[in-house]
Amino acid sequence: MFTSQSGLELLQEALQHLDQGFAHLPEAQVALEQERLRPILLEVAQRMRDNYPYAHPLYAGQMLKPPHPIARLAYALAQFVNPNNHALDGGRASSELEKEAVAEIAQMLGWSTHLGHLTSGGTFANLEGLWIAGRLHPGRRILASEQAHYTHQRICSVLQIPFTAVASDEQARMDVAALRHHLEQGDVGTVVVTLGTSSVGAVDPLEQILPLARQHGARVHVDAAYGGYFRLATQLHPTAAAAFAAVPGVDSLAIDPHKHGLQPYGCGCILFRDPAVGHFYRHDSPYTYFSSDQLHLGEISLECSRAGASAVALWATQRMMPLVVGGELGSRLDLGLAAAQDLYAWLRQRPQHWQTLYAPSLDIVVWAPQGTSASQVSDHSQQIFERAAQLDLHLALTQVSDRRVWPQLNWDQPRLTCLRSCLMKPEHQQWLPEICRRLESAL
Repeated sequence: MFTSQSGLELLQEALQHLDQGFAHLPEAQVALEQERLRPILLEVAQRMRDNYPYAHPLYAGQMLKPPHPIARLAYALAQFVNPNNHALDGGRASSELEKEAVAEIAQMLGWSTHLGHLTSGGTFANLEGLWIAGRLHPGRRILASEQAHYTHQRICSVLQIPFTAVASDEQARMDVAALRHHLEQGDVGTVVVTLGTSSVGAVDPLEQILPLARQHGARVHVDAAYGGYFRLATQLHPTAAAAFAAVPGVDSLAIDPHKHGLQPYGCGCILFRDPAVGHFYRHDSPYTYFSSDQLHLGEISLECSRAGASAVALWATQRMMPLVVGGELGSRLDLGLAAAQDLYAWLRQRPQHWQTLYAPSLDIVVWAPQGTSASQVSDHSQQIFERAAQLDLHLALTQVSDRRVWPQLNWDQPRLTCLRSCLMKPEHQQWLPEICRRLESAL
């Protein structure tokens, strides 16, 4: 496993190479007071031990995927320059690396032209996508599934855009019949399609939604913050594969490299298929954008100062693992898919102990211990969650309110608390027998 000290000798070599690029400048060293730094750094290290072991395969809880070693090292290397990718005079090299890395993501989506840039995360990426949606169709509603991330409704509130949640089906996907009903009212500007919901990993049927939205004059924005990189996977279930195959036809897409793209937080990305939407970003700044006639990323971004180190780390990772189907990154995703399917199958083979609620579309599995009422199952789920943590198996919890997933249960309360795992690491499949052993011990 990659430890906190792995690769430091490579970083030292790279830093020496970086320093040589500025060797012609007069000496201007800043004194490093090691005796003052040491106790503070050791105190920080001690405090940081109060964390879950996110990088270990026995952490199978939230969407926390460790960055790849090349991303950690490239990010650290860039921090010694500390570039700002707002304007080129703040980060010439890192801005160029960002443009190249984002263009590679656009190619992964099947776009030959695009407008896009990195953001601080998926929330801001979606904000920019919905901001453009509101500018193109002012006053018209934005629709998203009731299972979509809560950020969409919040963003629409901030932007003062009318928002409506669309009903979902029994697999937590947007219900196409319910969507058609809303579209037929003639006041919808944009439909948000989620490829990988945060709660259960559901994939909305984009291949059905896209032609329906076009028929009614609506744009389609895809929230692929979690699932976007599964365009590279080869082991998707056919229903999910059909949705991802339709991605090239959408208008805009948000994706989070700091999830399946193996990047440190925060690294999101927003892309538009039509570069012409860039004119909505136009603004006047009397003290920036003068160092070059080339595009400054701040000219196509709502955020101003942005960490150039994020772009450096992403570019280096994609240099090592190109975004191609059948490549190394896609193979890692396929291992996560296999781990989710294997865990789901293991749970289904033990109906006396476990109840599965959704067949996994991606690498997220949701299940619960058997019981007769929602309150009993919820309490038992909480107990298993806590006992598993004592066994160093770290799971997550989620709440479900759709009674169709367990019709035989006595729903004596509105929501059912269930167990949830994001099997994001390629090591999860190899560790699945141990995960299942500890899970059974926590019953």
